Amino acid sequence: MREQWDRFLGLVGEAMALRRVKSVLEWDQEVNMPPKGARARAEHLAVIAGLEHRAWTAPVLRDTIANLEARRNELDPESAAMLRETAWEVDRLSRLPEDLVRALTETASAAFSVWVEARRQADFALFQPYLRQLVGLNRQKADCLGWEESPYDALLEEYERGTTHRAARELFEALVARQAPLVSANVDRQEAEDAPRTLVGGPWPVDAQRRLTEAVLADMGYDFDAGRQDLSPHPFTTTFDVGDVRITTRFDEADFLSGLSSSMHEGGHALYEQGFPERWRRTPLADAPSLGTHESQSRFWENIIGRSRAFCRYLARRAAGLPGGVFPVPDAETMYRALTRVEPSLIRVEADECTYNLHVVLRFEIEAALIEGTVSAQDVPELWNGRMRAYLGLTPPDDARGCLQDVHWSHGAFGYFPTYALGNLYAAQLYRAIISDLPDFWHQVELGRFGDILAWLREKVHRYGRTKMARELLENATGMPPSPEPFLDYLGEKFLS
Repeated sequence: MREQWDRFLGLVGEAMALRRVKSVLEWDQEVNMPPKGARARAEHLAVIAGLEHRAWTAPVLRDTIANLEARRNELDPESAAMLRETAWEVDRLSRLPEDLVRALTETASAAFSVWVEARRQADFALFQPYLRQLVGLNRQKADCLGWEESPYDALLEEYERGTTHRAARELFEALVARQAPLVSANVDRQEAEDAPRTLVGGPWPVDAQRRLTEAVLADMGYDFDAGRQDLSPHPFTTTFDVGDVRITTRFDEADFLSGLSSSMHEGGHALYEQGFPERWRRTPLADAPSLGTHESQSRFWENIIGRSRAFCRYLARRAAGLPGGVFPVPDAETMYRALTRVEPSLIRVEADECTYNLHVVLRFEIEAALIEGTVSAQDVPELWNGRMRAYLGLTPPDDARGCLQDVHWSHGAFGYFPTYALGNLYAAQLYRAIISDLPDFWHQVELGRFGDILAWLREKVHRYGRTKMARELLENATGMPPSPEPFLDYLGEKFLS
């Protein structure tokens, strides 16, 4: 048994190493790579993706898993979970031909570089043929994986296991119905108060914003000896190892709160990754059970903490004592009003908490229709603009602020978007539980002492990795199954009281 287990760990470790190597190349592509490197990078990534696929689907690994599963009763709970999660990975990847995996990776790499240029020129026509290819390849992927009601279900399973297109659609329809009146009520209130629409006091130089965001990240608990922050067109978090978790952000000199929110969002993801036990570093257990769970951490730090009045009071003091020079910020109440202003906007990552889910629903509906074949890639701009008018009352002036604003489709990541809204729900549910356990929660936030908050998240969420499924993890942490009610209650208390 010991010999078989050691062989199993070695094989899994090699497969995970190839996955991390691929992540290094992808990080460099988005952060450092010159434009003319795109063709070679697509080739490199395709080769690595093929090698990784072979490692996960190798007969020796499948045979080893089968032998260990026959003796599952001899395994401790952690080892049994590791075997279960690896078997899930192997089964899923074994259904995909290697040439399809390589084609998806190479096309996505090429598509990303074209997306960057298409976004710069605000010209969807440049990206359209690549989107069409990626949709076609993902439909092939769904067919290989297998599905019953919708091919979108097979893709969604990769990001949020146990959730279907039907379940997500029904949940989002209910959320939209409950959130729309909240948006209207807040817009009316703000107009009556004649609340300011923009921050004054800028511009805020990028170098100064970098210092501020890195100071806040350090206070949150982000370990810069095990990570770094860089710039990219679309902020993201990537993990090469428990000891190397990197984030990116982007800055707007006219609005420092935008970059700060992005940094806190990605910092929430990174704190999760840095919180996994060292012994899991070369196994599938060093991951969240779902992207909705992962997103709960980023939304918790970005919104529940980062858009609070207590945090703004902390931020005003932190900026005044920033090493390297004072960072001039408005007073705490002005920042709080800016962060909690409810106003339909064009850009998802800059949306307020009341309208954010509407952006997610729009993308979910379009990408599901693409995968189901009821619309084609050429229909996306018109469909996008129509949904924006219906949900948010706005029409994008160009493709860059419309259907080209997100990087996800250029990566071939169909099924990802619903996890953002689910993360909002999970975050609010965790918040309800944490304030019960930490009665001085908001006092600690105002002081900038986030250690007890991070320790609670480590204990209730991070330390479990993928040993538990998302529903079980959330229920154990909060005492209730996943529900939209804590999120709706949170919005009501914050925006209507």
